[in-house]
Amino acid sequence: MEQEVHFSALRRGLLELLVLASVEHKARYAGEIVAALRDVEFPVQEGTAYPLLNKMRREGLVDHEWRESPSGPPRKYLSLTPAGQQRLTEYRSYWQKLTTMIERIGR
Repeated sequence: MEQEVHFSALRRGLLELLVLASVEHKARYAGEIVAALRDVEFPVQEGTAYPLLNKMRREGLVDHEWRESPSGPPRKYLSLTPAGQQRLTEYRSYWQKLTTMIERIGR
């Protein structure tokens, strides 16, 4: 449990990066994004993900289109915008720098 507390701030910081990556190659609706995060063992709650998705849409990082669903009402599928792709590229570059720093700092 104590370990979870140490990593919660880091996870909050990584959530936007992972959401952007989850829709990089395939448009997904919110439930699929949450499931994809959980599939890679990233703990996320709908109550955290949904507001973030709306914020990212307002910022122009993701766009949406409504698609019919075979099991209920239409769903809002999200995909990257050019600004979202740029942000994802920036995050990945920064992540590489952080990894290098972590590996080098103790030498």
